[in-house]
Amino acid sequence: MFLIDVTDVKPLDGKKLELSFADGLRAVVDMAQVIQTFDGVFAPLEDPEFFRQVRVDREIGTIVWPNGADVCPDVLYSYASGKPIIVDGKRVLN
Repeated sequence: MFLIDVTDVKPLDGKKLELSFADGLRAVVDMAQVIQTFDGVFAPLEDPEFFRQVRVDREIGTIVWPNGADVCPDVLYSYASGKPIIVDGKRVLN
């Protein structure tokens, strides 16, 4: 696990976000790859206007939307950096 907070977010066209992290990494992440199916709590993110309401919740160190949807900062960092998440010696993401 990375344990690196998201410090800034800027919504871009499509389902992309420009993310900044506490270690200085800055990258564009395609949230369509991260979320894959926009149902349940993520269904409202299909609306571009709602998607653009993303913000950083500094208390939990990640991005959130007004309906309470959030994404684990480790997952975001993995996509942003290209580094895999490894759990118990096994690659589980990226």
